[in-house]
Amino acid sequence: MSTATAPSTVVRPVDTTFREALRLALLFASLKLVLHIATNLWEAHIGYGYFRDEFYYLACGRHLAWGYVDHGPIVGVQARLSEMLFGHSLAGIRLLSALAGATRVLLTGLLAWSLGGRRPAQALAMTGILLGPQYLGIDSFLSMNSFESAFWMSCLLALILLVRGYSQRWLWIFFGVSAGVGLLNKPSMTFFLITLLFGLLLTPQRRILFTRWAAAGVALLILIAMPNLLWQIAHHWPTLEFLHNGRVENKNIALAPLPFLAKQVLNLNPIAIFLWAAGLVWLLLSSGAKSFRWLAYTYLLFLAAMMAFHAKDYYVVPIYPILFAAGGIAWEQRFADRAAVRRNRAYAFPIYQTLLIVTGLVLLPMAIPVMQPTQWVAYAKAIHLYEQSGNTENLSSGVLPQFYADRFGWQEEVDQITAAVRQLSPEDRARAGIIADNYGEASALEFLGHDLPPIVSGHNNYWLWGPRGVGADVLIVISGDAPQHFQRLCQKVETVGDMNHPLSMPYEHKHIYLLHNCQQAQAPNHNWARFKHYI
Repeated sequence: MSTATAPSTVVRPVDTTFREALRLALLFASLKLVLHIATNLWEAHIGYGYFRDEFYYLACGRHLAWGYVDHGPIVGVQARLSEMLFGHSLAGIRLLSALAGATRVLLTGLLAWSLGGRRPAQALAMTGILLGPQYLGIDSFLSMNSFESAFWMSCLLALILLVRGYSQRWLWIFFGVSAGVGLLNKPSMTFFLITLLFGLLLTPQRRILFTRWAAAGVALLILIAMPNLLWQIAHHWPTLEFLHNGRVENKNIALAPLPFLAKQVLNLNPIAIFLWAAGLVWLLLSSGAKSFRWLAYTYLLFLAAMMAFHAKDYYVVPIYPILFAAGGIAWEQRFADRAAVRRNRAYAFPIYQTLLIVTGLVLLPMAIPVMQPTQWVAYAKAIHLYEQSGNTENLSSGVLPQFYADRFGWQEEVDQITAAVRQLSPEDRARAGIIADNYGEASALEFLGHDLPPIVSGHNNYWLWGPRGVGADVLIVISGDAPQHFQRLCQKVETVGDMNHPLSMPYEHKHIYLLHNCQQAQAPNHNWARFKHYI
């Protein structure tokens, strides 16, 4: 007599520690969200406007595509949704970035839980992340940067749970979706995934890579990212051209290794180094972290790669939540005999957690413009950080660093050009076009202006959007060139405005010209190729 043996299925009991960790993480995430909503409302109240790149992303949202010259397609979707839901509300268009920042905090708590940390570790890790200056900055405006950690850390959470023996099928699907959408969000995800692969291959945990579900997850991420790859091919690899031009023209500040590391410490709050560095040491040396050593290798490989490529210092920032999570566990284990740790208290390290909060609040004005400009300058000098608040690009700053200065002067630009347009005769107005020097000027005109002639620019994705029929008969041009430059090319040259807001970036102090009857070679619709400027 034969008997059939049914395959057994391992059913995990409900993990109550996960529910507790999720509740705690949601509390910290809510604090993060409320903080950004409040500061964005306050910014508008004290006179700060839209950041330059926000205008550009909103313009991209009106031209949805599978790719853009200088960023992935997700931020265009983010911008389009924000404008549809909130119109011109400054706080509204930044809400999704604030939610992304809250997600980072939540994932930090869950990562600490997944590595074996209890409430003391989870809360300490999230306290460190909550007010990190760089995170405050990137989560406070519309951009793709706020979402990076959400995709990166989701991948790490999936892999950690895979190492711990959780369901392969659903975790690899989750990994594939997170990685694929992350690639659509920002190309830097590619470097993260490559270093993650090598980090795993250096450890015995490489075994999780060699399963059919792993192959399915990788296939899924490729499938999701494929439309962007096809877009790049169809448009002759514009992002690679953009990156090449940035290197050739020395666009970004290239830091040596030690200054690069120093910026990491400053970006994350100097006091926090005792948390995330402890996490790195725990991952590298603790016997309890042996199964997670690949996380430390991933970080070190990624850090080395960014240094080698002379990347902007904040490009490393998305990976730090895993070190904060590990750091929470390092502290929890080091002080395991403390009564608050034994009792599983969230505020188990009151002195250090209070220091993290206080220093985070002290540094908050350096990340989010919550002070009026004159007050901010005095404050930055008082805490001896005025010189350290500069740019990541080789551009001279004025009174304010670039991240703040690029919020001024846009309405003045729009008002002057609108006045110039209104002075045109109906015939000239019908033939007129506006040529902006860069995407900030062009997109500000499109977002803040009303009933203006076609606006064109050769800068980045604006070049792909074409000349829009703009000829050479009547042109309004924003340029830093002297009038004599145009007098050789056009029959009539008038200066109708000047962009010279005292708080804006010096390179935005330009003239606004009204040109009549220019040489045909100056017409965008005649010689559009010469306008191309990817950088």
